[in-house]
Amino acid sequence: MIPSSLPLRADLRGEEPYGAPQLDVPVCLNVNENPYAPSPEVIDAIVQHVHDISGTLNRYPDREHIELRKALSRYLAQESHVDLPAECLWAANGSNEIMLQLFQAFGGPGTTALGFAPTYSMYPEYARDTFTGWQTVERNDDFTLNRERAVKAIEDIGPSIVLATSPNNPTGTPLSMEDTLELLAACERTQVAGAASGVHPILVVDEAYIEFRSADVPSATTLIAEHPHLAVSRTMSKAFAYAGARLGYLAASQGIIDAVRIVRMPYHLSAVTQAVALAALEHADEQLAQVAHLRQTREETKQWLESLQVHGNPIRVADSQSNFLFFGTFPDREFVFNELLKRGVLIRDVGPTGWLRVCMGTDEEMERFRDAFREVLALL
Repeated sequence: MIPSSLPLRADLRGEEPYGAPQLDVPVCLNVNENPYAPSPEVIDAIVQHVHDISGTLNRYPDREHIELRKALSRYLAQESHVDLPAECLWAANGSNEIMLQLFQAFGGPGTTALGFAPTYSMYPEYARDTFTGWQTVERNDDFTLNRERAVKAIEDIGPSIVLATSPNNPTGTPLSMEDTLELLAACERTQVAGAASGVHPILVVDEAYIEFRSADVPSATTLIAEHPHLAVSRTMSKAFAYAGARLGYLAASQGIIDAVRIVRMPYHLSAVTQAVALAALEHADEQLAQVAHLRQTREETKQWLESLQVHGNPIRVADSQSNFLFFGTFPDREFVFNELLKRGVLIRDVGPTGWLRVCMGTDEEMERFRDAFREVLALL
C-alpha cells in the first residue's frame, strides 16, 4: 500500500505492479519459461567465465559490451542466416529493458505507440512510464494481423513507434513476412504526427519466442540491412533457458542502436551478466537442444486440446509458433484457472475473456496438466 502522503505521480495512483503470479506449486506453466535447465557443460562454462572476470569486479564493466555484441552477431549468423556487424546489435537486462530503452528514445510526450491487440500486457506500461500515448488495432478473429486496419491506423495516427510481436504473446500467432513488409512500407511513407518533415515511424518486431518457429520461417532480422527504421528485439530468456540471467538484445540499423545508447544508463549491463551471456552463446547448440522437442510437445498438446469439448463445443486453439498455446473459450475461465491451481498446475488467465494460456513444460509436467485438465473439464 502506497501512503497517500507520498508525492506519487498522479497517473500512477491506483496502479498495481506488473507480474504474473509467482506461486510455489508443483507444475508452473504460466510464464513461458524453458523447463529444461542448462546442461552441465554450460554450467561449467558459466562458472569459468564468472571466475575469469571476478578479479575485475572492482572496475566498471565495458559499457559498450563489445565482445558480447560480437558473439550475438555470430549467433544471428548461425540461427537466422543474417550478417549484422556488432554496431547493429545491443544488449540489456532482458528484452523488457530493450523495449523501455526504445520507448525512451523514440516515444515521449506528444508521441504515440501503436500495437495490435491482444498482445503483451507490458507494452502499455512502457508507454505509460515514458509518457507515450498508446493505441491498439484489433487483430482478426484468428489473432492474425488485420493488415488493412493496421496500415490505415499507421497512416491515420502517425505513431512514432509501431510495435508488432512475432510470435505474438499471448496468442502465439506468427507475423508473416508479407505482413512485416506491409507494416514497413506504411511506416516508411507515413509522417510521424507532430514531428519535423521527413520523420517516419520505426517498426519494432518483438521476436522473444522466435527460436520456436518452424524452420522455414525467416526472422525479421533478415530485413534490417534494407530497412533502417526496423528494430528487432530478442531475448535469451525463452529458448536459451536463461530467464534468470536477464539478457535481451536488439538488432537494428546503427542509427537506432546509437539512439538507444543515448538513453541507456551508464554501465547498465554488469560484468557478470556479460560473462554469463557469453558462456551461453559459446554453447548455443546445447542451450537450444530442447527447442525441437518443445515444438513437438506444442503440436501434440494442440491436437489433444482440439479433441476436447466444453459444453459440446470443441476447444479452440490458436495457431502457435511459440512455446505456449492459447486456448478457449470458457464461460468462466477463472473457475478453470483456479481448479487447475488446486491440483497443483499454474497456467495463465491473460488476454481476451474466455481464453487461457499454457506454456510447454517437461513431459512429466504436461502429463500432470492433461490429467488435471481432464478433471476440471468434468466439473464444467
